[in-house]
Amino acid sequence: MKTPPDTASPMMMDLTGRILIAMPGMEDPRFGQSIVYVCAHSPEGAMGLVLNKLADDLKLSDLLEQLDIEAAPGARQMPIHFGGPVEHGRGFVLHEAGYRSSISTLEVDGQFSMTATLDILEDMAAGEGPGHALVALGYAGWGAGQMEDEIGQNGWLICDASTELIFRTPNAAKWSAALAALGIDPLALSSEAGTA
Repeated sequence: MKTPPDTASPMMMDLTGRILIAMPGMEDPRFGQSIVYVCAHSPEGAMGLVLNKLADDLKLSDLLEQLDIEAAPGARQMPIHFGGPVEHGRGFVLHEAGYRSSISTLEVDGQFSMTATLDILEDMAAGEGPGHALVALGYAGWGAGQMEDEIGQNGWLICDASTELIFRTPNAAKWSAALAALGIDPLALSSEAGTA
């Protein structure tokens, strides 16, 4: 006899390459008013990067100095983001898909890739590397079914990712801009989940 499917759990959907928008009632303060780019999502779990929170006034030059990577004169400066609470000593670079590391790059979709090897930082320090990039320390991780449960409990909204939102929108405006992409006014959101 077949076991009927579990209709209580949210249906598995692949959110790779999408953005999660934290709802106002988010209980974990590390994710309050955050947006997270989902780099990988499978039945085993998910991994993403918080896109709108900075890592304690760290800049790319500070990170390069800690790693003994010499920056060329005029190398670009950028802030370092808090990518999430997991492995916060490990660096990740979310970038446009045109750049590929000689060691390893995860091609998320046709628009974005992620690289977590030192060679991308060396390229960026030399004034090369991807045209648009966001450098983060740490990542957000979910176990099997955890993200789906949080979405089902009204913890996150989902929207499409765009280079405009990720690379060109100021951090302080990203949460509101992501909601606006869904046609939602942040002031209209309630922190209480409704029931039917």
